[in-house]
Amino acid sequence: MLKNYINGEWVASTGSASIDVVNPATGKVIEQVPAGTADDIARAVEAAQAAAQAWRNTPAVQRIQYLFRMKQILDEHAEEIAEICTNESGKTYGESKAEVVRAVENVEVACGIPTMLQSEFSEDIAGGIDEFMIRQPLGVCACIAPFNFPIMIPFWFMPYAIACGNTYIVKPSEKVPMTMTRIFELFEAVGLPKGVLNMVHGAKDTVDALLDHPAVPAISFVGSTAVAKYVYQRGTANGKRIQAQGGAKNPVVVMPDADIDTTVRIIADSVYGCAGQRCLAASLVVLVGKAKELFRDKLVEAARNKTTGYGMDPAAGMGPVITKESKERIEMLIDKGVDEGASLLLDGRNKPVSGYEEGYFIHPTVLDDVKQGTDTFATEIFGPVMGLMYVDTLDDAIQLVNSGNYGNSACIFTHSGSAARRFRHDVMAGNIGVNIGVAAPMAFFPFSGWKDSFFGDLHAQSHHAVEFYTQTKVVIERWHDEWNRKF
Repeated sequence: MLKNYINGEWVASTGSASIDVVNPATGKVIEQVPAGTADDIARAVEAAQAAAQAWRNTPAVQRIQYLFRMKQILDEHAEEIAEICTNESGKTYGESKAEVVRAVENVEVACGIPTMLQSEFSEDIAGGIDEFMIRQPLGVCACIAPFNFPIMIPFWFMPYAIACGNTYIVKPSEKVPMTMTRIFELFEAVGLPKGVLNMVHGAKDTVDALLDHPAVPAISFVGSTAVAKYVYQRGTANGKRIQAQGGAKNPVVVMPDADIDTTVRIIADSVYGCAGQRCLAASLVVLVGKAKELFRDKLVEAARNKTTGYGMDPAAGMGPVITKESKERIEMLIDKGVDEGASLLLDGRNKPVSGYEEGYFIHPTVLDDVKQGTDTFATEIFGPVMGLMYVDTLDDAIQLVNSGNYGNSACIFTHSGSAARRFRHDVMAGNIGVNIGVAAPMAFFPFSGWKDSFFGDLHAQSHHAVEFYTQTKVVIERWHDEWNRKF
């Protein structure tokens, strides 16, 4: 049974209930994680509160020294961390290694906090009066992490929060708790003061306890739209700052002038990378005009050539989906697509992987001629399914993209600068790709998202994270010369 990390110590949950952690490639239980309790959260908050004042008063240039050590540890143990991630999440080893890289990028950007916290100063706003603004930490903050990126997503938040002077609680997904547990074990060598960084395992009870605890002023979340709305509504009702990243249905528009081979390869990687279980995965491929005859068959061929298997197998280009329930849901949605009039150009169901017959594998699937307004068009499948759609013009494509409820990402493939500019200007999505299949911002840009893909005001990463994890204080001061002469 995994333990929580509270106040610099590994402690058992106060509850007895547990949840099985399953390797999705084998269907076998590999660990157990506590279901978690409100008391577990209360203990972590108490420890974080006790450490908060001293950590707040630690100069930022000293706080980031701990982050430099974090980066070194992540670099040195990248292979070990990636293997744990692959065995509990199902993604390929290469995808897990890429997560470590993105985590490190965020630590590196957070090391710039002394500059990012610089004050704004105005001298002599009136006779002898100066005014300036400073940023100060909020206190005890937390993140609720999803299953699909066990390494990367906590690092969208945690390094910025602690660099800004907050203490922190990480709540990993109960589906993939082993990766963050190992990272916390390794981070003991960082030497952070006790209580600055804590981890509590669990499911809904721990989430609710964080959302309700009066001493936690800010919470970050990534997951489905339904849960993101719940987290946002319950958290803000309790007066908290909330940033809640939700679901997506990321359309990719292909113009007839796009480079064929490069576009096909990039789209196939986008749709089927991480078995389609990422919030920036391409889901709908919108072929404009003659692009249908140029790209459709080649996209199906690229999907068919993807090798599905155990993520530690170097030949595997795609791993399983996370749970048996996820597999059943995705297969049901494929059936629903056919019922709604789409045709299966490639059916990835009922094809076991040799040696891993109990794994939760769905091979690449292609649904042709998905119709606007159907559930297949609107629902986030979160699996290795490509939906093909056809329109006559770029205007039609932009209208189609903007008609959806989500606004996480949208991409266009074209050689036309004017088409690309119109697309990025007119499309209602927070992350735009031009000849890019996964429009994932680098750590020095905020991770955006619009409409039902995001709830809140400030996004993850970069200066948005700094603004989210600090509050501003404006100081207006006067010093008379005659006062100075008294001393």
